[in-house]
Amino acid sequence: TKQWFGRTLINSNTRFTYESAQDVLDNKSGDNAEELLLLNSLAKNLRKVRKAEGAISFDTEEVKFELDKAGRPIRAYVKKMVDTNRLIEEFMLLANRSVAKRMTPTKDQEKSPFIYRIHDEPDKDKMRTLVTFLNGLGYNIKIKGKFDATSINAILAQAKNTPEEHIVQTATMRSMAKAIYSTKNIGHFGLGFQYYTHFTSPIRRYPDVIVHRLLAKSLAGKPISQNDLSSYNALALHTSTMEKAATEAERASKKYKQVEYMSTRVGDTFEGTISGVTEWGIFVEERTTKSEGMIRLSNLPDDYYIYDEKNFQVVGRSKKKKYRLGDTVKIKVEGIDVEKRLINYKLA
Repeated sequence: TKQWFGRTLINSNTRFTYESAQDVLDNKSGDNAEELLLLNSLAKNLRKVRKAEGAISFDTEEVKFELDKAGRPIRAYVKKMVDTNRLIEEFMLLANRSVAKRMTPTKDQEKSPFIYRIHDEPDKDKMRTLVTFLNGLGYNIKIKGKFDATSINAILAQAKNTPEEHIVQTATMRSMAKAIYSTKNIGHFGLGFQYYTHFTSPIRRYPDVIVHRLLAKSLAGKPISQNDLSSYNALALHTSTMEKAATEAERASKKYKQVEYMSTRVGDTFEGTISGVTEWGIFVEERTTKSEGMIRLSNLPDDYYIYDEKNFQVVGRSKKKKYRLGDTVKIKVEGIDVEKRLINYKLA
């Protein structure tokens, strides 16, 4: 009904974990049940409106590890999003968007430098490659005209609760433009927002600290000169570069822990999904831990297999047996190279 911007202190009467708050939502009772249930209802409404206005509904799975005292993984599992995760996400998005809109000058106001979180529209060539990839998985996708959020949400909906859901999510995300920081606002395609910034996590992201400082100056009536624009441009570029490096490091660390975990499971059998097909082998993603490894074509039994690039499959020359992208297969961990972060599977 109204909004206010200013410096505040938070006095917490109750501190929840995501899990303890989720218990309250599930049981509809407990500490602050009335408030949590109301917040959850509002969050669901915000999410519904966001999707209707063009937001893309990525519901990604995060691989987590339980470590022993020496830091070695003894369990790997996928952490799924629950209502409390989505609740916090929606109100963070609302705060971020509100600050960005507040800091964007109207036509009558003098322009002032600000750092936005922007996300460009998808590259057409990358989207065509994605469509080809998904059609190879057996999806019947035809895009007429512009590749918009509705098209992407339709793809994600088709993949929901299928063995290849994680593969489709990952391929779709990697085909899109990367979100970056910029002083030039072009909106956020993935979220469907005209104004967006990063404001809510100053304890872990430097761009949020910058936005806090800019908002504080604005509230104090201290204008930020256009002469400062070049320094903010440099900061936006630097923080975007550092974010990319951090993302790559995070991805590499997870891959390392997956390989390290699988090194203790040599000889064990798992269920997996074929996530890639090449001329020298097929990649398989283990279902529970998302650990990806390779089965070399030379190790496929009973036949000599030929790579069929057009149809994303390999075909046995004599028996015509096929292994296609998205197929479910039983695999056994054959060997590990922890240093090179490689897992070798064979069919079980």
